Amino acid sequence: MAEPHHHDDPIEENIDTHPVKVAIGVAIGAAALIIGIMMLAAFAVGSYGQRSMADEPAMSKEAVAKRLAPVAKFELDPNAPPASAPPAAPAGTVVAATAAAMPAPAKGGAADGKKTYETVCFACHGAGVAGAPKFGDKAAWAPRVAQGKDTLHASALKGKGAMPAKGGNTTLSDADVTAAVDYMVAAAK
Repeated sequence: MAEPHHHDDPIEENIDTHPVKVAIGVAIGAAALIIGIMMLAAFAVGSYGQRSMADEPAMSKEAVAKRLAPVAKFELDPNAPPASAPPAAPAGTVVAATAAAMPAPAKGGAADGKKTYETVCFACHGAGVAGAPKFGDKAAWAPRVAQGKDTLHASALKGKGAMPAKGGNTTLSDADVTAAVDYMVAAAK
């Protein structure tokens, strides 16, 4: 039987079995991968012959400021005449009132219950919001009036139930609040 022929020629070695050839192949592959990623990143940010985003007219400081500016602004004319009483809200409508939206009473004058009612109290007592007795409703006011004016004044000044102190307008004087309570009580008798 013939013996198998062995070759000791290094030229015929397989590339997978020689460590130097494997290392060179890995290095070339890694370099190609890195170059490919760099080219892809450069293309994505637009540095290959394209304008950058900073050069776009829509990205100018003026255009950006215009897009970010408020849609509208509110200016209050200090010389405008006082607003009349707001219209009554439909039944079942909750009217939210804040102290910032309510005018402060005139300083130095006598308390005007009607004016305070029309500018502050009307928001809830005009429509009966959140259980507030409606202006002029004798049946709704009767149990409250029976408690006495001092109790009504204290409730209006300190708040009770859904009604905040001073009807939500903390700039009102105690005299203005009690005058408004007296005005509403007189209308309910």
